[in-house]
Amino acid sequence: MYQCILTSIFKSQAHRHDVIFHAILNGPPNAPLHVQISGEDLRNAHIDESSWEQIIRNVLHKKTHAGITIERCSLQEIIKKKHQEGSNIFLLDSKGDYFQKSLVSNDENNLFVVGDHVGLSRNEEGFIMRYGRKLSLGREKYLAASCIDIINYLLDSN
Repeated sequence: MYQCILTSIFKSQAHRHDVIFHAILNGPPNAPLHVQISGEDLRNAHIDESSWEQIIRNVLHKKTHAGITIERCSLQEIIKKKHQEGSNIFLLDSKGDYFQKSLVSNDENNLFVVGDHVGLSRNEEGFIMRYGRKLSLGREKYLAASCIDIINYLLDSN
């Protein structure tokens, strides 16, 4: 999760104020947990892994950190909420439409769903597809953090 946070929020010498990072933690003991990190509200966060390990550990133990919230919430609940808020929902999948700027508006209402090394279940994928569409970064399968970096690069290049 650390690498995904790093590539979604941070850039050289600054961080992205227009990004909200979401992670759904499905492991025991309290699954599902939704971790949300707001680039706009994030404070006192360095880019090293040990700092983030401590921040996430503290937040999971109910301590607060500016810009980070945690709640018991499933992926399906987040997808429904973001759809109701008018977000464009994109599921990254090698079988989707090739990522082109013309398919993705460069506004703040884009939600990109990226799985981990296990991937999403068929039920989760089917649920997301009721609200969004599949986009592909090519035939290769990349690490989640690399996908986020590529998306940011493509969105940043006008």
